[in-house]
Amino acid sequence: MNGDTASEPTASGSNSSPPPQSPGDPPSPPPLEPEAEPEDILKRAEKVKEQGNVAFKAGKYAEAVDLYTKAIELNPLEASYLTNRAASYMALKRFRPALEDCQVAASIQAASPSAKTLLRLARCQLAVGSTTAANSTIRSTLALEPKNAQAILLRDKVQLLENHVKNFEAARQKREWGLARLALDKCLQAIEGETPPEWRYWRVELALCKGDWEVAGVAANDALRLNPNSPDALSLRGLVLFLSGRLPQALQHVMSALRLDPGHEPAQKLRKRVKDVEKLKEDGNVAFKTGKLQEAYDRYSECLERIGDAEEEGSGGQIRATLLSNRATTLLKLNRQEDALADTDASLQLAPNSFKALRTRARINLHLEKYDGSIVDFKSAIQQAETDSNTSDAEIRALKSELKKAEAALKRSKTKDYYKILGVARDCTEIDVKKAYRRESLKHHPDKGGDEEKFKLVVEANAVLSDPRRRERYDLGDDEDGMNEGGGGMGGGFGGMNPMDMEELFASFGGGGGARFGGHPFGGGGGGGRRGHSHGFGF
Repeated sequence: MNGDTASEPTASGSNSSPPPQSPGDPPSPPPLEPEAEPEDILKRAEKVKEQGNVAFKAGKYAEAVDLYTKAIELNPLEASYLTNRAASYMALKRFRPALEDCQVAASIQAASPSAKTLLRLARCQLAVGSTTAANSTIRSTLALEPKNAQAILLRDKVQLLENHVKNFEAARQKREWGLARLALDKCLQAIEGETPPEWRYWRVELALCKGDWEVAGVAANDALRLNPNSPDALSLRGLVLFLSGRLPQALQHVMSALRLDPGHEPAQKLRKRVKDVEKLKEDGNVAFKTGKLQEAYDRYSECLERIGDAEEEGSGGQIRATLLSNRATTLLKLNRQEDALADTDASLQLAPNSFKALRTRARINLHLEKYDGSIVDFKSAIQQAETDSNTSDAEIRALKSELKKAEAALKRSKTKDYYKILGVARDCTEIDVKKAYRRESLKHHPDKGGDEEKFKLVVEANAVLSDPRRRERYDLGDDEDGMNEGGGGMGGGFGGMNPMDMEELFASFGGGGGARFGGHPFGGGGGGGRRGHSHGFGF
């Protein structure tokens, strides 16, 4: 009564304080928050949805997406939240997630479908190019509201897109690539969303047919970026790399495709093709470097057969251009100039800026005495080589040296071509020159009934070509006249031949060589027309 009595333990559920804990006891758990009532959650979801509507009307679509997402998390079975978020995605041109939201909303409303939801779903399906699905959805919409003007208008748009797709497929079947490109452009204009994967593959195919390797590469990269785990996209990118001549990278993409799908047939075929071409090309290169020219020709030819020239693959692409150029170089070494020229022309049709192919054709034209064409090709080769970061300075200098020789050959063709006079190749040896001089001297010597003027030219040619220094100057276009005394001419040099050679030559005419040098060079007795003349050569 006086407040001095002991406290009673509180009953469970009383407002009394809990008894004190001893120091060794574990701490008491915090008091639990009371769970929100379901009705409260639905109210909160509705409130967040209204905030999303405000953001949407203000054009803040990304913010609206976030708010609708929170509302969906609170109440995932409310279809209107999903269709509202889909509308926000559509405003942002993100039709794939919008399509997914509409599909979920339609499944929630399956028992009582909403024409508004179905119409929005059909719009998303059209936007991503799914015409079959869009047609099905529109039929369901019109079954609910037969006179729905938006559904009827959307149906016409879907039908137009279907016609463009049919036009593309028909043109593609007929290999009318220009019409196919036009039809695909119409398809792309008819949709609002990202391009369907199959259409992306079509773009690559059309770029390959056109031989536009840059566009093909970009299109293949786009397809792979959007579908990084697609064996189709990986295999297609591998094909573009293969045709572009990038064999190791092509093989990497093909192997990645086969890791995802070991039974992927296009990847399997491309893997074998890449490996075959890689080996045949290398075998051909080795054979060429070791002088086995026929073997090199055979390996390059096998390689070209494996590459093929299909129109839908850009007629074989840059890898075919490279192999044609290699085979042309081999044919040139085999003295099959016309065949080499045909291969080089075919190579340049596929890769017009290849300095190596231009160089090969320049050499062939030079050999065929088409000097103007040779000069044009050498100049083009130099221009391309100078813009190619992989070309060495030594290669460019060598090209410029070859150009100078071609220009000299053009100049000689308008005056005297000493190689042609002696009937020797421009890369002939000194022994070849000596043999040719003897042969041509016997053929044209006046004592043997030959032409005196031709004999003079033979002597002139030998005077220049038998002297290494004069021959080098002559090859570079300097004026080197075989009648001059400067480097082993006729005066004192016997046309570039030593006295022993001259004695041997004249002995072959039927008389003693040495005795004749004291008098007339071609006569000395026996009476006979021309033997009493020196022909002005100064022997």
